[in-house]
Amino acid sequence: MILPGAGSLRKIAVVGRGTAGSLAAASVTHLLPDGDCELHHIYDSRIPVIGVGEGSWPSLVQRLRQLTKLPHEAVQQRLKGTRKYGVAFEGWGRRNRDFTHYFTPQQVSYAYHLSADLMTDLLHESTRARHIDARVLDITRVEGGAQVEFEGLAPERYDLVFDARGFPGTMRPEHHIDIPFIPTNTAVIRRCPAIVEGEEDGPVLQHTYTRAVARPHGWIFVIPLTVHTSCGYIFNRDISGLDDVESDFDAFLETDGVREFEQRAVIPFPNFVHRRMYDGAVARIGNAAAFMEPLEATAIVSAQLQIGMVLHMRLNRRAEDVERDAPVVNRFLVGNMLCYGLFVGWHYSCGSMYDSEFWRHARDHAWPGYRKAADPELVGCAALRKFDDMLELLNQPVIDTADWNRMCAVPLTSYAQMSQGLGCQP
Repeated sequence: MILPGAGSLRKIAVVGRGTAGSLAAASVTHLLPDGDCELHHIYDSRIPVIGVGEGSWPSLVQRLRQLTKLPHEAVQQRLKGTRKYGVAFEGWGRRNRDFTHYFTPQQVSYAYHLSADLMTDLLHESTRARHIDARVLDITRVEGGAQVEFEGLAPERYDLVFDARGFPGTMRPEHHIDIPFIPTNTAVIRRCPAIVEGEEDGPVLQHTYTRAVARPHGWIFVIPLTVHTSCGYIFNRDISGLDDVESDFDAFLETDGVREFEQRAVIPFPNFVHRRMYDGAVARIGNAAAFMEPLEATAIVSAQLQIGMVLHMRLNRRAEDVERDAPVVNRFLVGNMLCYGLFVGWHYSCGSMYDSEFWRHARDHAWPGYRKAADPELVGCAALRKFDDMLELLNQPVIDTADWNRMCAVPLTSYAQMSQGLGCQP
């Protein structure tokens, strides 16, 4: 296959060893044959990878098969994973009933529940790179590429750098689009005993679902792996105190019959999109590019899109097209991430079974501000228009077959299931 842009990618760096960085390094290895490109995978071994258990979307199943060249069954077992067929919502919306957001085709398409640290280990086995264990001080755009500055090492110049260093240290309006209509900002992570038993002679085939359980201070995810069950309480630390959240977490686990657990971490997080995800030489990916709370498992699928689009454009377009392409690619990526944000925030629009301070804030104050926060003049993309178009489709008595495959980050089928389940429609 002729790749017009391959000649301009002689030296690539991936900075970061988490999920996004590991996906990027394996993807570069997969797309650029041995010897055609020098790949440096740079990370600080003093920064641990927190494996708390993660959900994903079906696209990851095929992608891991491609990158590892292992059968699906072997990949699932290596991840200590289960097959995720959707998200089971409990207590959300105004209808006061539980419902499931299925992947489509329903009960056929599945993703993985997986251990994040095991996935990075698996991807490293499929990566050919020079590993540099060092602290990165800065990544800057320079003529014809980007420069990485290290602590204690000489700087290096690259044709392309994937920046997967995680959340930005500070949020600045000129660099980051805030997403205030998602009303959570902190996660308490616990590891509980396994509720799904692994198989010695093959992968677990039973259908499993991520549980998203509404609680007075927010909601709790339950992700079943074969070695443990990952649970997390997602809340707003500006509304609820940690002691109150921990107490309610205890009560939930006791009701679920969980009598012991390992406290993993308390993780504050921003909901944001970086305005400059890609400039032609530096591609921010993963949590360096954007983040939304983990309600719909958007983190890994977003990283897949960011990595795939940047590599596709750089490899399939001429070197002289890079500067012209970069703003177009960036605008698409920013818009797609903001569409994810609107989809996630919309989940709060109908409240929950709880008439608590958190849920009143989420329904009556946070979500109603989405139009102002996503104003095209402020964000520089058409995410709001796409979201409005999707909701308008849902209000039509009959949806034309030409619109069945419409997307606004996620497909129309996802919007329809959530709309019905939450009670958004009359």
